[in-house]
Amino acid sequence: MALAGLFLITFLFVHLGINLLLLVDDGGELFNRAAHFMASNPLIQLFQWVLFAGFIIHMIYGIILQVQNWLARPSRYKVEGYSHLSPFSKFMIHTAAIILLFLVIHLVNFFFKAKFGHIGEVNYEGMVLEDMGGLVRAQFQETGLVVFYIFALIILAFHLHHGFQSAFQSMGWNHSRYTPFVKILSTLIAILVPLGFIAIPICIYFNLA
Repeated sequence: MALAGLFLITFLFVHLGINLLLLVDDGGELFNRAAHFMASNPLIQLFQWVLFAGFIIHMIYGIILQVQNWLARPSRYKVEGYSHLSPFSKFMIHTAAIILLFLVIHLVNFFFKAKFGHIGEVNYEGMVLEDMGGLVRAQFQETGLVVFYIFALIILAFHLHHGFQSAFQSMGWNHSRYTPFVKILSTLIAILVPLGFIAIPICIYFNLA
């Protein structure tokens, strides 16, 4: 589960980098070209199934470990340590459920519409591409969807904060020298990655980009 989690965090950086192209003031051309490359490259299309497998493995192992923890400790500790009191660790299964709901909605709104639906097209110097940028901008004009995205990304921040550093601990990569750095890096990732994603719907909704 730890390895799958770190793999998914790596994907988040790639996904964020591409999505931030939406904020470039070029009418969505750069983003649409990047989206077309991602959708037409055979290697990337193959990799997307590896990505889906990573999600499934991470979720299955997360559920198994949570059930094992419940069975091993059916009653609460009389005095709980920090790891049990910390919301970052205590509610991991709950934040995971919200993130799963967010992922399903995200796939329905974008992935499945791009794969199986009909979206508009744009022409760049004779090259006709699907207007993925237009699709994203249309979706992020809906107040309810924007609010839900921001909420879900805040939940993702909680999940990342504990998940990143605990992945190293789960694999036994603990050391007095670099564990403090891992905790700092975990905090930075938990703040910067969700903020980057949040900036996109906010900028689009308020016509800032």
